[in-house]
Amino acid sequence: MPAKPTSTQRRRAALRTALDDQLKALDEAPYCGPDLPTDVLRACAHAVLRAQDSGAAPERSAVKAVVRATLVELAERVPGHALEVRVPPFGAVQCLSGPRHTRGTPPGVVETDPLTWIALAAGTLDWPEATSAHRVSASGVRADLSALLPLWGHESRPA
Repeated sequence: MPAKPTSTQRRRAALRTALDDQLKALDEAPYCGPDLPTDVLRACAHAVLRAQDSGAAPERSAVKAVVRATLVELAERVPGHALEVRVPPFGAVQCLSGPRHTRGTPPGVVETDPLTWIALAAGTLDWPEATSAHRVSASGVRADLSALLPLWGHESRPA
């Protein structure tokens, strides 16, 4: 009997499927880049943002896959429990070292919508712009993610 796929394997498979679905919805050629997790994640994030820019609704499965994968990446890069990053309805993670909370609202909370989160993670929107436009709600002394975002460096959206 084959081994049951791990959560990481399931997340990567969902991301690749979501990328293919988003590219198809955009009438673009299938992804032919490296099948490395970060490359597929970046390609899917940019495909979602291209859909948004074109006025089309991004594929829900692609938005969900990108949000979940970027939240996991953030939590892996800066582990801890001092800040909770929420991107409803798709996910939330705790990150950053510092005071740990066990009940109720954590000492720091960042909350935003999925497309704003994807733009921040991809580097097509910067933290000061997002917070000044009230696209992000951030409370607590550790709620400034400007040093952690974007996840891959500032980029322009690929055509």
